Amino acid sequence: MKKRLFSAVAGIFLGILLNAQQIKFEEYDLPNGLHVILHQDNSAPVVTTGVMYHVGAKDEVVGRTGFAHFFEHLLFEGTPNIKRGEWFKIVSANGGQNNANTTNDRTYYYETFPSNNEKLGLWMEAERMRHAVINQIGVDTQREVVKEEKRMRMDNQPYGNLFTAVQANLFTKHPYHWSTIGSMDDLNAAKLEEFQDFYKKYYVPNNATLVVAGDIKPEETKKWISEYYGSIPKGTLHPKDFPKDTPITQSKEVDYHDANIQLPAYVFAYRTPDNKDKDNYALDMLSSYLSSGKSSVLYKKLVDQEKKALQVGAFNQTLEDYGIFAFYAIPMGSTPKEVLQKDIDSEIQNVQTDLISEEDYQKLQNQYENQFVNSNSSIQGIASSLATYHVLYGNTNLINKEIDIYRSVTREDIRNVAKKYLNPNQRVIINYLPEKK
Repeated sequence: MKKRLFSAVAGIFLGILLNAQQIKFEEYDLPNGLHVILHQDNSAPVVTTGVMYHVGAKDEVVGRTGFAHFFEHLLFEGTPNIKRGEWFKIVSANGGQNNANTTNDRTYYYETFPSNNEKLGLWMEAERMRHAVINQIGVDTQREVVKEEKRMRMDNQPYGNLFTAVQANLFTKHPYHWSTIGSMDDLNAAKLEEFQDFYKKYYVPNNATLVVAGDIKPEETKKWISEYYGSIPKGTLHPKDFPKDTPITQSKEVDYHDANIQLPAYVFAYRTPDNKDKDNYALDMLSSYLSSGKSSVLYKKLVDQEKKALQVGAFNQTLEDYGIFAFYAIPMGSTPKEVLQKDIDSEIQNVQTDLISEEDYQKLQNQYENQFVNSNSSIQGIASSLATYHVLYGNTNLINKEIDIYRSVTREDIRNVAKKYLNPNQRVIINYLPEKK
């Protein structure tokens, strides 16, 4: 009784927060195609200026992978008006912070300044878009930076290439086949002109979304945007016509070796639909039900109770053109793969056959409402979300409405996606093994 009362009170409290948390924004396009999103929040004296370019690892070509991530580094090298090595100094000297990140589908740069330096953030991102310096010294320097990043994050990290192995085997035709960081051989072989051409092709206003969020005066901000960005020439947009992968109808099993591990990991990966498909929301909730937290089904059974696995989980990775749903398990002691596979398959069959309990369903709903509130709790988070929903979903207002989609997912929907996508003949099994001595 106490638990139910607590859940009811928590639900009411979250409902009040959600209703109070509507993110107001304004959006428009400049004549050169730059999409602009403004969000005014004068509660704290900070402003985030972000630019999301609709270019990611999938926009590269075979033999020249890694370009989009490389540009995440290269475009801090400077401009005719920002000397080499000065970008980060300018930001920190003016009380700001900045960063960038790249995925398979987009690249995002941002600065957060005290609001009295809003104009500086706008100018710096316009400089990056208008005339970034792409020269040999910058390329050579950042090549070494990216190599070191790959060594630290992937090649010398236990299980660091696990997701790379999944992508390489789950996709064969689509450019999701390669990792975001790409191939060092490809970056080494690329000529300076190829990097310059990549910049001209993708870092143009009509392939970008500018978001300005925080303590702004919208009319003043619009004036500065027009001044700094309005004269940047429009580029030629190229169709995103990527090859489609044929459906997986027969299970495939591959081995991948990692010199940095002593215990194997087993991955069971399924290809799922693109991020705009409503099924992805049900798949999200299914992955949380199966493996989010110590009370989740797989953790409780395989790690806590039966001590068969050191780690076990499920995740749903949404991408613009496809998705990835995968289970992974690291055995405890000498537990064979067949046992882990059988237990994971048994839990899949359970959710394909029976509805999850009403209590578990309500727990999921509370969890997603809590995540929704937290994701919009900072100006940086709001800016990133606004840009992401526009660029990758084509609907900026999902920042307010996505929670309604999660709320509309039923227990039947969760069962149906398990039946539709998680069948043995639809998967790739990755045996991620210690390297043979």
